[in-house]
Amino acid sequence: MRIADSTVLVTGANRGLGKALVEEALRRGAKRVYAGARQPFSHANRRVTPLMLDITNAVQIRAAVEKVDALDILINNAGISFQADLSDRAALERLLAVNFFGAYDVTQTFLPVLARSRSAIVNVLSLASLAAVPFDPLYSISKAAAFSLSQSLRALLAGRDVSVHAVLPGPMDTDMTRGLDIPKASPESAARAIFDGVERGNEEIFPDPMSESIAEDWRSSASKALERRFAAYVAETPVKSKAAHASMRR
Repeated sequence: MRIADSTVLVTGANRGLGKALVEEALRRGAKRVYAGARQPFSHANRRVTPLMLDITNAVQIRAAVEKVDALDILINNAGISFQADLSDRAALERLLAVNFFGAYDVTQTFLPVLARSRSAIVNVLSLASLAAVPFDPLYSISKAAAFSLSQSLRALLAGRDVSVHAVLPGPMDTDMTRGLDIPKASPESAARAIFDGVERGNEEIFPDPMSESIAEDWRSSASKALERRFAAYVAETPVKSKAAHASMRR
């Protein structure tokens, strides 16, 4: 996958990492960048097409896909974070609505456009997808669900020439982490690393020093090996797949 001459869609594109991804796509020569955001905004570069896109709004998602003739790279970047107690079900449902179902709905709606050519789905997640952050459990749950979605899509879409990349950043210097007094990567450096990872074909992308410190351990881990083993069932006959599924349940 090359960014040059490609068509890219970024959700949550008006600030933070989303804005940096738009600018980095332009810098790398993308021919068209669709910039989705909940609020209308403009961009000076004529290669950018702003889209009104609240990823929890099915009507806006359908309207957006009608404006996209072709798409090479879908970047599910939009997300929210707010600390709430584990017992707060309403807060969990809100986080899942954006961080999980939002990415799910956008992907499903845009998939027919993506599948017309060799393409990529990039889901911006978090290190909290791999291990829960104790002081932010609901966010961790929502990102873990989105990581599982990414793994499932990767296996199911491999035969359709659609690659799926999970971005697993540590803290970045954005509005989301403004109150945390810890080292943070810049959105610009993370955007560069994300596109580098897409171009290299990395299934998991660790775009900052904190996340990169565990990258090799993850790629050689039992969890990653098990993902590959389960993904292999997709290519097997229905009978074998059913037997494997029964074996897993036991």
